[in-house]
Amino acid sequence: MLDRFERFSFAISEISRCWRKLASEELSKYGLKSPHATYLTTMYKYPDGITVPKLCEVSGKDKSDASRMIAILEEKGLAQKKVVDGSLYRGLWALTEQGKKAAQEVCLRASKAVELAGKDLSDETRDIFYQALESITSNLTELSKEGIPE
Repeated sequence: MLDRFERFSFAISEISRCWRKLASEELSKYGLKSPHATYLTTMYKYPDGITVPKLCEVSGKDKSDASRMIAILEEKGLAQKKVVDGSLYRGLWALTEQGKKAAQEVCLRASKAVELAGKDLSDETRDIFYQALESITSNLTELSKEGIPE
């Protein structure tokens, strides 16, 4: 059992470390860091804009993190808040043209990285892997809320 825990923990940590390194390299040309990738790619899926609460829900991030990251994207000229019903209060955040170009490139590069990372997997193995990963994620999410049973 411990061997499974060690293999699982190491694999997850190594994947996360490598992904952050690749994302940082790709985003450095925009003056951004790896955490910004999630926000760029999520906002790219909402061309008409997205509220911060919806962005948090979709990306799995908390509001304070999202607010900090959006402020940086705005400062870099990659995102802007759109007026809704004459007010910025409930406005939508959207990518600027520069932000859309950056997000499109990041999406393409991320897609290529995922393709290359799984190059040795058949479609069937890939499907099983993602099913297993989604199951583990769901189970760990539940455990993190309820705790590990005695």
